[in-house]
Amino acid sequence: MARNLTRNHEHYRKALKRLPLGVASNFRFWGEDRTIYVKQGRGARVTDLDGNVYVDYRMGYGPSILGYADARVDEAAKRGMEVGGVFALSTEKEYVVAERISKMVPAAELVRFSNSGTEAVMAALRLARAYTKKDNYVILEGSYHGLFDAAMWYTPMEKWSQVGDPQVVPYSEGVPLATRNFAHFVQANDANQLEDVLKRHGNSIACLLIEPIMGNCLGIAAEPAYVRAARELCDKYGILLIIDEVKTGFRVARGGVQELYGVRADLCTFAKAVANGYPISVLAGREEIMRKLGKGVAHGGTYTAHPVSLAAAECTLQILDETDALERIADYGTRLRAGKSAILKARGIAHSFVGHPSMTGLYFAQNPPRTYRDWKGSDYTFYDAAAKVLHDELVLCEPDSREPWFISAAHDDSCLKDTLRGFEIAMDKTLDALGKGSRVQA
Repeated sequence: MARNLTRNHEHYRKALKRLPLGVASNFRFWGEDRTIYVKQGRGARVTDLDGNVYVDYRMGYGPSILGYADARVDEAAKRGMEVGGVFALSTEKEYVVAERISKMVPAAELVRFSNSGTEAVMAALRLARAYTKKDNYVILEGSYHGLFDAAMWYTPMEKWSQVGDPQVVPYSEGVPLATRNFAHFVQANDANQLEDVLKRHGNSIACLLIEPIMGNCLGIAAEPAYVRAARELCDKYGILLIIDEVKTGFRVARGGVQELYGVRADLCTFAKAVANGYPISVLAGREEIMRKLGKGVAHGGTYTAHPVSLAAAECTLQILDETDALERIADYGTRLRAGKSAILKARGIAHSFVGHPSMTGLYFAQNPPRTYRDWKGSDYTFYDAAAKVLHDELVLCEPDSREPWFISAAHDDSCLKDTLRGFEIAMDKTLDALGKGSRVQA
């Protein structure tokens, strides 16, 4: 399919005059000749400036869990507008939404709102440090917790020779190198390594900050036994367990990953699926800890708990809690996996899937990864090349193999048909372009 991007290119050149990279976020820049601009989103499809209509599996990195422009949520948001705007005062709806969250997530004994996942995790880390009176923290290699200095450390696996431990480096210039001293890194699914770190440094560690399903790393899932072991180790060494559910919250289950794994956090964060794309995030947790807010620990923001976002959140959470939306999402994700697998098997391409059916990672290797380091052993160059063809075939996934495919309740049989048609073409074109021997054999 010859995808026309003429108007997208024209707008990119114009936007470049006023916006760095021509976009409002680094992650929206896909190159001078492939960056697109959305004209409209409806259901599970987005239309760009040239009128190309894509089946979307980014869904804003997960927020549009019911689909773009869901009429029920948008009508609720309009009622939120009638409240009058931003007052920097509270409204009744804060309590209503907090009640729903506490009902769905037992660990959410008390709730506070923010605007983004980054803000919620920043607040959680600050609160954990204040409560424990310790400064350091533990995070998993490959996890992503937002764009703030304490979380902006990563291991560039592309440069790792698979000998020794990979180097931990700042994710961005401008991150003070001294902040590296606060962070301890462990691999997922290795409880012995975690305990070793806690044994040696527990007197200075405030918390373990964990994504049990890594939302920016293929959807690699910690094993339930590991998460339960981590909970026990946190209790043993006096460490708070912060479960970052910015992406998994209200998506993988009504009670999020905590319900799925049968574990309870001390503090937890939510954002993406809370309001079907309206900006809101949540910090929640044990009452004893949360009561520190306002009693020594600062938290707030002018736009926090905006009436429009709260109204959208109330409607979205009610739908997720009281209808079969999550079951339909998981069913579609399962069928999508099966369809992809049939296409890949027919071509002898080794593959596996990770994560939850609602946020699936496709991994080009026989065995699914258990840690971020396992990504190095996959044929990620094949994925990156195939993603470009998928875009040309109007299937929109993130062009980096480490980002899962997000499913919404608006994905339907027509989406599945169009996706599998495009996926089959993409596999064949990528094999032809890279050579038949480039693939990892099944």
